[in-house]
Amino acid sequence: MSETTEHHARVLWQGGKRDPRAHEIELADQTIAGSSAADRGGDPTKADPEELFVASVSACHMLWFLDFARRERLRVLAYQDDPVGTMDGERFLDVILRPRVKFTTDVSQEILRRLHDRAHAACFIANSVMCEVRVDMTD
Repeated sequence: MSETTEHHARVLWQGGKRDPRAHEIELADQTIAGSSAADRGGDPTKADPEELFVASVSACHMLWFLDFARRERLRVLAYQDDPVGTMDGERFLDVILRPRVKFTTDVSQEILRRLHDRAHAACFIANSVMCEVRVDMTD
């Protein structure tokens, strides 16, 4: 059993007349401009919590995938995901990951599926949420 860890962020809101939902999210040495979702009156040029949630599920899966590929001595050249989270207005129903991976050599669909299955099973975030998280490998 692994030890308990803590993960920190800072969210700052100071109010504003142009976008009363504007805030900043500090993670490590980075600051992300945030707002609410555009359909909730937020600024569409800023990250909203729903987008950040979908991105965190995707990033967690990707990092596990890259780790498992490395362990099998498979060299990944590029990894891109265009995940989509679907909400019913109150909660997430699902998050669909759509990863596209390029390797230095040909990798069978069976190996690719196994790597994604392992990454999915290991992803802390996917295992912590109530909505379904699926991996779509079709083009």
